Amino acid sequence: MSPLFTPLTIRGTTFRNRVWVSPMCQYAAEDGLVSDWHLVHLGSLATGGTGLILTESTGVTPEGRISPYCAGIWTDEQTEAWARIVRFVQGQGTPIGLQLAHAGRKASTSAPWTGERWVPYADGGWPTIGPSPVPYGDLPAPREMTEEDLNSVRDAFVAATERALHAGFDVVEIHAAHGYLLHEFLSPLTNHRTDRYGGSYENRVRYPLEVVAAVREAWPADRPLFVRLSVTDWAPGGWDPTSSIELARRLAALGVDLVDCSSGGLLPDAAIPADGTYQTDLAEAVRAGADVRTAAVGRITDPRQAENVLATGAADAVLIGRAMLRNPRWPLAAAGAVGADLSWPVRYERAKPRPTPVEKKS
Repeated sequence: MSPLFTPLTIRGTTFRNRVWVSPMCQYAAEDGLVSDWHLVHLGSLATGGTGLILTESTGVTPEGRISPYCAGIWTDEQTEAWARIVRFVQGQGTPIGLQLAHAGRKASTSAPWTGERWVPYADGGWPTIGPSPVPYGDLPAPREMTEEDLNSVRDAFVAATERALHAGFDVVEIHAAHGYLLHEFLSPLTNHRTDRYGGSYENRVRYPLEVVAAVREAWPADRPLFVRLSVTDWAPGGWDPTSSIELARRLAALGVDLVDCSSGGLLPDAAIPADGTYQTDLAEAVRAGADVRTAAVGRITDPRQAENVLATGAADAVLIGRAMLRNPRWPLAAAGAVGADLSWPVRYERAKPRPTPVEKKS
């Protein structure tokens, strides 16, 4: 059987294959409330045969959203809106995971297609917080977090985890990548603190590990917990693969089941390679160096390319983003391309390609 379509069991959840949907922000929520757009968007992906769907970055607090149009899970109403989507997705035989996030200094931005990078406070924006008052590009500098802020945000991650359980999610993923709050603590380029949460490597990883430990304690032992990391900042003096491998070891010791290996996002002008294996190589390094499951993500668009990631042992799953937007049934098409027989939704069965009959010679 193709490694791409081999089931994977983590704790009490079995994923029918290794083709997973990457988190993709939609900027379509109102007051953090997911809508019919999210139901149709995620629901269409669920009918495509994927092994797991990860939701977009979901704010654990109003101020933790990337933009005023991003999803949240800090109210009962938001939780019930998510539950509706979870029920539909699971009804298609697809597990679904909630990505929990706080955007830190990169919060309160506008939707990317507006052409604006900052939403004025009067237009629904808000002051931001971070480990240190270091701005992202031309955005306003965040306020340095106090001990009270640290406790409050950590508690918000726990409360969001409890809401994720109430909504019925199968997986929780903690977003510690792309220059958002937890990544900001990890990198010496954005963490200039002089207390026990800054300075040395031990101090910089302390707060992210505290958040992960608190979430793991709140999340049932039979459900998987993932962490998304930017394995490197792609910048001199920044967070790097060696740092990520050591962190991944510590995450695994806390009960993290898989590291979702991305990169960059901390700096607006980082020089990121353009080749198609730039992050697959990072996933392979973390998997081998930390002895932990990994997922590879980024510019994976071809079924044979995705299959090779798994066949070579670079990762345990592949996360597909843009290719899924182009074709929400990418896994069904990929199965045919690699010779796997993936079951189709019964209502679409009539469209499943069939082998061309061979005429018998008389």
